[in-house]
Amino acid sequence: MFKKITFVSSFIIFFSNPFNIFAQDLKEQNWIGKNSKNLSELWELGDEYHRGTFLITTYKPIYLTVAKYSTNPNEFPVAENSTKVLDAPLSLNAVEAKFQVSLKTKIFHNMLDGHMDLWMGYSQTAYWQIYNTERSRPFRELNYQPEIIANFPVKFKFLGFDLKMVGAAIIHESNGQSDPISRSWNRIAFHAGFERNNWQIMLKPWIRIGSKIDDNENISDYIGRGEANITYDLGRQRFRAIARHSLNYGAKSRGSIQLNWSFPIFENFNGHLQLFDGYGETLIDYNHRQTTIGIGVSLIN
Repeated sequence: MFKKITFVSSFIIFFSNPFNIFAQDLKEQNWIGKNSKNLSELWELGDEYHRGTFLITTYKPIYLTVAKYSTNPNEFPVAENSTKVLDAPLSLNAVEAKFQVSLKTKIFHNMLDGHMDLWMGYSQTAYWQIYNTERSRPFRELNYQPEIIANFPVKFKFLGFDLKMVGAAIIHESNGQSDPISRSWNRIAFHAGFERNNWQIMLKPWIRIGSKIDDNENISDYIGRGEANITYDLGRQRFRAIARHSLNYGAKSRGSIQLNWSFPIFENFNGHLQLFDGYGETLIDYNHRQTTIGIGVSLIN
């Protein structure tokens, strides 16, 4: 027990502090920018926010979850339309680590007579069985998500909210594995971003594109066909909810909810609590339901 506590403590010190220092250094150099408080800063909506092209900035939150517990680890992942299965169940710990890195850069500014910006984004989420000594602490799953984003700044009032932006993106997501645990899909996603005081709402429906004969043809019936991303800022605290749904009813009414709380500990060191329930926390788990809770540090909100 003492060895396990010592190892966990070392993990927290080794990963959290350097990552936080690294993120702070990048903030000071304006490479990834500060924690943006509004959509105008995050997406440079207006010439007063423009910082040039090919400057790397943050996209989705960057965080490190030191320990994440699952009520139902997926030890036998199976794609419903696949003829290939694992020879034996995976030996997984219910507790693992998780971290996410997400960056973007503007590649064209003021296209279409000044009405559109074109961005490239890249997000990567890792699920690390760091406490699984029997399997030499492997990475259970890595999800890669590159995308091309067309964004249109707008000014429009809707139900008391300011509609700040609309746009579309071509998104590829995969786990880089081979059969029988290969998972991938492509989407065209549409988005609309709203703000009101300390609230931000991003609505994002999408359409699955590509061949129907693949590793996970029915992924939209589990992960969903759209999401609502709602953020509320309370001082230095940030609350975020991400809800996805299949837009089906009855037995096929599936989806997920993820709740996040980022809170200050001292100076630029922020804690992060995450709760997830539903399908598709990872691509390999797209048709597997579980509830997870994790605690860690938030580097960039």
